[in-house]
Amino acid sequence: MPIILVIVALCILRWFEVWRFADVSWWWIAGLMVFAFVWFEFIEPLLGLDKRKAHNEDEQRRKERVKKDFGIGKKK
Repeated sequence: MPIILVIVALCILRWFEVWRFADVSWWWIAGLMVFAFVWFEFIEPLLGLDKRKAHNEDEQRRKERVKKDFGIGKKK
């Protein structure tokens, strides 16, 4: 996700020709976009990072549901 924010920031800074970013080639920004695409579409699934995030979210939801349903952690 941080790479997406960097790409958006670079596009905005380049578009409005702010400071030294006015001289940055659009090819560098396009290269970052291609890198982000390759990362999120091929490398992240290959390493299993996408499944790990989904598993962690499911585990967190399960813990919250158990806590709510059984009152674990409530002071009586």
